[in-house]
Amino acid sequence: MNVKVEKIDDINYIMSGTVDNSVIEAKVAKAKEVAASKPEDETKTDTIEQDAAGEVFKDFIDAGIKEAKIEVDTILGQPSLKKYEQQDNCVYFEVEVAVSPDINVDAIVYKEIAPTYTKPTASPEAVEKKLMEFVKKQALFTALDTPKSIEKGDVAVIDFTGFIEDKTFEGGSAEKFNIKVGSDKFIPGFEEQLIGMEYNEKRDVLVKFPDDYSSEDLAGKEAKFIVTLHEIQEQKVETPDDAFAQKTLNNPKATLQTLKDQMSEQVNAEEISQMYMKDLKPKIVKALLAKFDFTLPNNIVEQEIDAKVREKTREFNKEQHEEYMADKEKFAELRESVREAARKSIKMSLIVEALAKREKIEVNAQEVIGALGYQATMTGQDPQALVKYYQDNNLMTSAKMGLTEDKLFGVILGFDKA
Repeated sequence: MNVKVEKIDDINYIMSGTVDNSVIEAKVAKAKEVAASKPEDETKTDTIEQDAAGEVFKDFIDAGIKEAKIEVDTILGQPSLKKYEQQDNCVYFEVEVAVSPDINVDAIVYKEIAPTYTKPTASPEAVEKKLMEFVKKQALFTALDTPKSIEKGDVAVIDFTGFIEDKTFEGGSAEKFNIKVGSDKFIPGFEEQLIGMEYNEKRDVLVKFPDDYSSEDLAGKEAKFIVTLHEIQEQKVETPDDAFAQKTLNNPKATLQTLKDQMSEQVNAEEISQMYMKDLKPKIVKALLAKFDFTLPNNIVEQEIDAKVREKTREFNKEQHEEYMADKEKFAELRESVREAARKSIKMSLIVEALAKREKIEVNAQEVIGALGYQATMTGQDPQALVKYYQDNNLMTSAKMGLTEDKLFGVILGFDKA
């Protein structure tokens, strides 16, 4: 094995060299020998050569690290394979590795970078509005005392069975289903056809699924729903008073003012959250990026570019994908278009990591899951599904960094002392 290491700057290294084919062949032969000695159901013979190549690649990097006298715990991310070339009797590798940059955060004074802001104070009108929204959410739906026909805005309790070409389909039926007529949450045209229905009436509702409907099996198809109306419900909103506050807060000593004080705190928290996201956070990011100057790890920047390109191409249709895959120059332009954003993202992550270490800020897995659950609830998503999406797409580390950043920025702004 022949390894040469070139130090590009203070943190980036290029490892280049060759590994004889005989070394790889010996690894493969040994792996096959081990596999042959094991029961057939415990061996994976289809990946032996790939696994052997992976071992050789690791040995090559280890040799480069030793040659350059790099401390392993300072290495950032995964080494980036720049070139892999099969030559006459060997394989040529070119690998880029980076170590952590030296970021001096000891002398930073938060007052110099923290934007000024006025702490919001909830107005009586905002508190009253928040209170009434809360009261309405707590109100239960109950059947009307006097039956009537459906009007727009009513909450109807219905049974429905859907048919396409006289056959039922999955997800097309439900019993005692609550639907607010005019909410436009059902298939276009469905809710409007319910208007005028009487209790216990059966009605055929004819609709067409949108061409871009989420289920390809149903998209663009005409359907008939047989609908039965059971009842119309209304929300009976309670009068907010001391008794309501005591029941809501599960506190016999609570008063309406106690509940209003909580509403006031919520209004203030929401206002400062909006202020933070729209104004304060961007200003802190800009100030920190300007405050520090250090070399960025090339391999991590390239990996971030890869991630941003994947994010952009996720929105592409099939033709756009094929166009970019066929045109190398156009694809290179796409990568360059996100390079600066990727550099800023990596620089910011490294600054946050260094400052969080100084402030002893830690974020555990449960906090990340809790934050994702809150995000899901606020955006009307399934919390478990969102967490699974983040786990399946290796986004938990990114979510953890985002939470760490928010905690750090809270310290910079003095939220922790408020």
